[in-house]
Parts: sequence; structure tokens; C-alpha cells
Amino acid sequence: MAMAMGLPDVRVVGFGAPFRWLAGGIVDIGRAPVAALTYGLLIALLSFGLCWAIYVTNAAFWTLALSGGFVLVAPMLAMGIYECGRLIEAGERPGLGRMLVVVGALRGDIAYLGVALSIIFMIWGQAAQIVYGLSTFELHRTWDDFAAFAFGSSEGHTMLLTGALIGGVIAFLTYCLVVVSAPMLLDRQANVFAAVATSVRAVNVNFGPLLLWAAIIAILVGAAAATGFLALTVIFPWLGFASWRAYRDLVDEDSARPSEAVVAC
Repeated sequence: MAMAMGLPDVRVVGFGAPFRWLAGGIVDIGRAPVAALTYGLLIALLSFGLCWAIYVTNAAFWTLALSGGFVLVAPMLAMGIYECGRLIEAGERPGLGRMLVVVGALRGDIAYLGVALSIIFMIWGQAAQIVYGLSTFELHRTWDDFAAFAFGSSEGHTMLLTGALIGGVIAFLTYCLVVVSAPMLLDRQANVFAAVATSVRAVNVNFGPLLLWAAIIAILVGAAAATGFLALTVIFPWLGFASWRAYRDLVDEDSARPSEAVVAC
């Protein structure tokens, strides 16, 4: 079914753009340090608590699998940071309350995106479980047993490689759908199809720079995971502000082409 909609123009950026976005993100944290870092701390404690609960219940495999899938749901968790970035850009001084309750995010199209990301996250978990099940006949309940299998056996190495390849494909396809769409839906009254189409076009037009941006996000999230996600206190708002700046840099807010169409299957 074809649906006609106006799509904004996508700007072309260079390989220096991701580093410019990161630098801007640091500046934005400095403009609202208490609110931004408190928001990051809440996300860090939530993530740490979930991982700790999985760990102590002897579900070591799921600690690794769900940690990797964090990047799939992070755009929805970052709505408060996007709102903070929008308010800073408008010359306001945002407080934590407006970040925790983002009124502009309470609409159907953002909910649809959240549902889609939740479904992809569940697919991620099922794929990880299948790869694990095909790699061993044992159930490694403790982290020590699972780590010994994953890093100390040829079957474990195959599992990690296969999981990384499959997970990488799922994560990158999801990234293409949300790198622009999540902040765009908050910033303007676009529908979810137009936002996702704009996000995919942004990656297509700027494949190299946005592939670099994806790698930077993966590295920083991986570094946060290595600390039990406690480093998200700083990394989460930093990446959130940088992602807002990426959206504002990539999408021309004053343009739209109503003649374009998106095909939804």
C-alpha cells in the first residue's frame, strides 16, 4: 500500500560530523548538568539493576544477550534527552521533570515506533537463544561457567562470532530505522512512516559517516556495559544530546516534498 507524504530534505555530511556531534553533546551536558546526569544515572541504575537481577538468578547467557540488545531500545529511553536538547536549542533551561515526563512523546506515532523496537528486541533475544542452543547441549547457569564456555572453547568462539554477525545485522538495520526517526517524531508532527523513511534516506545519503557514527555508538555502549552500565550516567546523556544534534544536522526542518511516497508492506 502506497502512502503519499511530505518528506524533508536530507543534508549531506562528512566524516567529521560524528565528532562534531559528540563535541556538541559535551557542551549540552554542561548547559544542564544536573538534569542530564541525573537522567543518565537513572538509566544506569535501571540497566545495572536488570543485569544484576539476571546475574543472581543464574541466567548468565541472558546477561550477555540483553546487554547487546540495549542499543535497540535506547532511542525510546532517550526521549527525555532529546527533549532536553530541544529545549536548550530553544534557549530554555530544562529541568528533570520535563525530561521524565515528555508531553510531546505521548502520541500514537511514537508509541508505534516503540512497539516496533520492542518486537525487534524480542526477535534479537530469540535469535540469540537459537544461536546459543545450536552451539551447546549444556545450560551454563553461572557467569563463570558461561564465560569459560564462550571464551575457552571452539564452540563458544563460533557462538560469539555467529551471534555477533546476526546481532550486528539486526542492530544496523534497526539503527537505519531510528537514527533520525526517534528525535524527528519528538520534534515535529511527522507520522512514523515519514520519520522512518527519512531515517533510511539519511543513512543512504550519508552511508560512510553514519556507519562511523554507528560504530562510535557501539563502542561507547560497549564501554558502558563493561562497567555494569554504570558509565551510562555520562555516556547516555552524551550520546542522547549528540544524537539530537545529528538529527538537526541531517534533516532540513524547512523542507518537504509531498510528492514523494513510501511503500509500506
